[in-house]
Amino acid sequence: MRDDAGAIRDGADPIRGAVRGTAPVALSVLDLVTVGSGSTATEALRTSVALARLAERRGFHRHWVAEHHSMPGVASTSPAVILAHLAAHTERIRLGSGGVMLPNHAPLVIAEQFGTLEAFAPGRVDLGLGRAPGTDGATAAALRRSERLNEGADDFPKQLAELTRFLDDDFPDGHPYSRIHAVPGPVQGPTGRPPIWLLGSSGFSARLAGMLGLPFAFAHHFSAQNTIPALDLYRESFKPSALLDAPYALIGVAALASDDEREARRQVLSGALSMVRLRTGRPGLVPTPEEAEAYRFSPMEEEFVNGWLTNIVHGTKDAVIAGLNDLQKRTGADELMITANAHGGEARLRSYELIADGYGLPGSA
Repeated sequence: MRDDAGAIRDGADPIRGAVRGTAPVALSVLDLVTVGSGSTATEALRTSVALARLAERRGFHRHWVAEHHSMPGVASTSPAVILAHLAAHTERIRLGSGGVMLPNHAPLVIAEQFGTLEAFAPGRVDLGLGRAPGTDGATAAALRRSERLNEGADDFPKQLAELTRFLDDDFPDGHPYSRIHAVPGPVQGPTGRPPIWLLGSSGFSARLAGMLGLPFAFAHHFSAQNTIPALDLYRESFKPSALLDAPYALIGVAALASDDEREARRQVLSGALSMVRLRTGRPGLVPTPEEAEAYRFSPMEEEFVNGWLTNIVHGTKDAVIAGLNDLQKRTGADELMITANAHGGEARLRSYELIADGYGLPGSA
């Protein structure tokens, strides 16, 4: 589907993204609301508003935020709250969760939150769901009020079915929840509802999304070695549904474009150092490029960083466009959802502008 004007049209496909410019597939944004050293969460959230507006102006298809907890460098603990704010500052772009970690929440609460978002922004809300905690074990226990964390992940299909029933308001007669209604929702009259996406970094959600005929989003940006096997499994498992007649898969891609190749390397190195600290139990604000350049990586850390940077498409505009094109061709992804991990908001915003320019997307300044 091609819609260079970027407007919502009656009957527009709620799943398949509009291909614009010379991009091979639809392009979207994954926003982690990162907080850099020397900055604040308030500034990070303002950058998210600026990014959503930029994405809408330049023809990106959707803007998602992801649930994370107890990470000083990430301010996206409450996707529904952030999405409500973004809905108030945009008009056309699809907004969604990439994702809500369903085992952390009661399904009724998520149905209520996203029913409210749908009422705020009819026809442009996506509900992406994951089964991971989005944090460490201790924080997950605090969120779930339980030490039995594996049970939450293993119970995911049941939670998903319950959430779907609440969204559709169709529990059968005799069910304990048949008289409970998620509002805003269908009990108040004819209404749309957010399409459900399943998110994953392995094969579990890929297979489940295929079996249920749901769209699938894979976290290539931190699980690149599993991307093609998971997409293959999704496509092989797919059964047509009322929502989709054929598989539709997007992949999250870490990409950062800069006017200068060296500057792109400096910016992604700061994100790599942030990941080193997170993986070694020392999470903090995203360090500055200067701090990352001065840091002395141990041999083990250096090996991790080299592998991490291999999966980030970075460099000048032309290099990033070539890298994105190659990745899409190798994976057959139906949509690329780009996340730009950098210390400062200006670098992130500039990266999306350059990528949009590289593909000739509409709405240039």
